[in-house]
Amino acid sequence: MDKEKLKKILSDISSVRIIVLGDFCLDAYWFIDEAMSEISIETNEVTRPVREQRYSLGGAGNVTNNLAAMGVKDIRAFGVIGPDPFGTEMLRIMKETGIKTGNMLVQTSDWYTHTYAKPYIEERELNRVDFGNYNHLSEATAGLLISNLKKEIPEADVIIINQQVPSGIHTDLFKKMLLDVIRKFPEKLFITDSRSFNDFYDGTIRKMNDTEAARLCGVVRKPDEAITYSEASSFAKELFKRFHKPVFITRGSKGSVTIDDTGISEIPGLMILSKVDTVGAGDSYLAGSASALAAGYSMKDAALTGTFVAGVTVQKLFQTGTATPEEILAIGQDPDFIYSSELAENVRFASYLPDTEIEIITSRKEKPRIEHAIFDHDGTISTLREGWENIMAPVMIRAILGNKFDTADESVFRKVRARVDEYIDKTTGIQTLVQMKGLVGLVREFGFVDEDKILDEFGYKQLYNDELMKMVDSRIIKLKRGELSVDDLTLKGAVPFLQKLSEKGIKLYLASGTDIEDVKREAEILGYAHLFEGRIYGAVGDITKEAKKIVLDRILDSLGESGSGKVATFGDGPVEIRETHKRHGITIGVASNEMMRFGLNEKKRERLIKAGADIVIPDFSKQDALLGLLNI
Repeated sequence: MDKEKLKKILSDISSVRIIVLGDFCLDAYWFIDEAMSEISIETNEVTRPVREQRYSLGGAGNVTNNLAAMGVKDIRAFGVIGPDPFGTEMLRIMKETGIKTGNMLVQTSDWYTHTYAKPYIEERELNRVDFGNYNHLSEATAGLLISNLKKEIPEADVIIINQQVPSGIHTDLFKKMLLDVIRKFPEKLFITDSRSFNDFYDGTIRKMNDTEAARLCGVVRKPDEAITYSEASSFAKELFKRFHKPVFITRGSKGSVTIDDTGISEIPGLMILSKVDTVGAGDSYLAGSASALAAGYSMKDAALTGTFVAGVTVQKLFQTGTATPEEILAIGQDPDFIYSSELAENVRFASYLPDTEIEIITSRKEKPRIEHAIFDHDGTISTLREGWENIMAPVMIRAILGNKFDTADESVFRKVRARVDEYIDKTTGIQTLVQMKGLVGLVREFGFVDEDKILDEFGYKQLYNDELMKMVDSRIIKLKRGELSVDDLTLKGAVPFLQKLSEKGIKLYLASGTDIEDVKREAEILGYAHLFEGRIYGAVGDITKEAKKIVLDRILDSLGESGSGKVATFGDGPVEIRETHKRHGITIGVASNEMMRFGLNEKKRERLIKAGADIVIPDFSKQDALLGLLNI
């Protein structure tokens, strides 16, 4: 989906009319600050003072909240609340958000507003306090809700049916009444998202996660148990055959599967670099996909829209987040998808070129006609900076902990270390300056450093660079003394491979996230700068100018639309692989073991395949086979 189409979808959904019928819930976040605790006179127990409280819509309410944030102007809520402060707060939020609440009924007995109170001490969630578990919907309330629904359905473009909790509105009586309504309006678009009754509401499109799909197909899986794409697609086919209606099956970070009369489609998941909170992601996906369907778009376009909405909201912590059109466009106009996740996560599924360690991920029908080859530098050709992660991690940890670096307890230190390791793993290959901008966010996320003591990305980069260059310079000195050779500081076969490509007339480009002057200097020292004939690119201190993107755009612009098959990119980081994949070039992931300078790094392999690598190599030792595979 290109930027203009996504803009058109976001524009079109603003005018749709959507009914949301279901279990409306309230999420309460209570942030406890024990600094003001005291011993209660009445109970002799320690009190838990709430420093801050936040309330947000959950369940069906979160669906309506997402729709409103996306710009849908006509949202009609159909549900039940209790005569309590939580119900009052829910209605206040909904009205402020622009959601129509005329059909939010108050049942004065046997009903409390479904509320999930989540006390937090720092980032640790304590035992949740739930309200509404013993609710019982009266016949009178059920009848009035259905009566009101029938009056407004003719005006709606889509009716979303939400079922979130066992003690919600979906009693046996209500379900029968609602099924009759669905049958009376066969021309209307109904979408069901139900934890317990997805198989009941015939005549509706179903949205469910892969575990729910498995259950409906008689396969018992735990929520955290992996379900493969082949299994999910098999479930989709079985459910489509059973229900005769389209189905959305979400797969968490692995994306989603859709099926309708046109066939089955796989929507990849998004690569998210920041910390995520997946609470409410399914509601966000539902809101995005339902609104796109309401505007007349296909199941695949709807699923992509839902993916972009959820991709925004999972990055909003301690809240059931929403996504504005601007945020959706920002993530959707140039998305970073995750590809072939099951193959990436299990090397046993690998398929190799005979008698080599060259792994074939995707095969092309036409033989490539490569004229341009783009190389990343560090970890792809050079191992001069091998071990940079071991320098960056301590710099980041010290920056995050600040004055608490020496006094933080082991659990805090481990938590920070795990977050830093995860971040470095996800951002390998991007500009150092961009990584340091992310570090600024991490420092704020943990909150150990006062705001006026937090450096900007340039300041943190300088700290990192000072430490890194000590290591690099010591290796260069050893090279000049003859204590190390070029072979000791480059990947096996990399330099001879560059020479062969140059001899065959392939134009070579070096594009790195490292500062441009350092890239040029190190390529000169290692003796292959001349092979690139001046086509060496690196970071220039501007995070908006990504060297690898600039090089790709420049080459492909000169070649035109038919030139993508003439470009091959070699790299050990996801950025160059991902950007080339987006532009339909040929991608060779170099899953190098930089310490050994040969052999496979399985962690890199996983990362590169998920970024869109067509081929994965451990090093350049099988040069002739690789050249033959690339038709060079």
